[in-house]
Amino acid sequence: MAGFRSRIAASARRRGSLVLALDLPPAAPASLARGAISHVRRLSPRICAIKLNMHLLLPLGAAQVARITAAAHDEGLEAIADIKLNDIPSTNAAAAAALWDAGFDAVIANPVMGPAALEALAASAHSAGRGLIALCHMSSPEAAVSYELRAGRSALYSRFLGWALRAGADGVVAGATYPEMVRYCARRARGRLDIYSPGVGAQGGDPAEAYSAGTTYVIAGRSVLSARDPAAAAAALSRPARA
Repeated sequence: MAGFRSRIAASARRRGSLVLALDLPPAAPASLARGAISHVRRLSPRICAIKLNMHLLLPLGAAQVARITAAAHDEGLEAIADIKLNDIPSTNAAAAAALWDAGFDAVIANPVMGPAALEALAASAHSAGRGLIALCHMSSPEAAVSYELRAGRSALYSRFLGWALRAGADGVVAGATYPEMVRYCARRARGRLDIYSPGVGAQGGDPAEAYSAGTTYVIAGRSVLSARDPAAAAAALSRPARA
């Protein structure tokens, strides 16, 4: 089986470079699952992957989540678990195994757990044919408060990027609201990993600026799901991914 990075790139070449964040408002679990699957099927021609976080993972549980990831796979999409995994290697391995069982193709992790734990998680993900995406600099307004802290001679985001590169991570998260961080990651990574950029739309990030800075995949949820024409909104945030 091809690795996650190759699979999502192939999907993006066919459909464009938007990862749809299924950040649905609170509702009954059955309604959440139906709504998520409906969005997946309707928007699949315009997206390369879906991303699920605690909006769905906690209220639905593994069985219902597996229905959503199966629907994504039926449409040729990848499924990313956004849990910002951050623990000791044995706990990370147990969490990742449960995510793979639920049909996820990649997990987003928080590198603050340290470089050795990140390397172990990357190795276990790759051995299962899955991917690892590491946080580098988030998109929220307060991200600079923590991610730009000095850690010895360098900023925390710089350490995180270095650890991700050393671990062989498939990608890093760098918010579109901080295009200078996207540019820094792209310049330093030199194609060795992909850059995932949330923060367009609701948080004010400019997708064109992010792509110009080096973003590989834009992540968007609310600005697409709440649009009058979600398919058109998705198309406006996408571009064919670089091969």
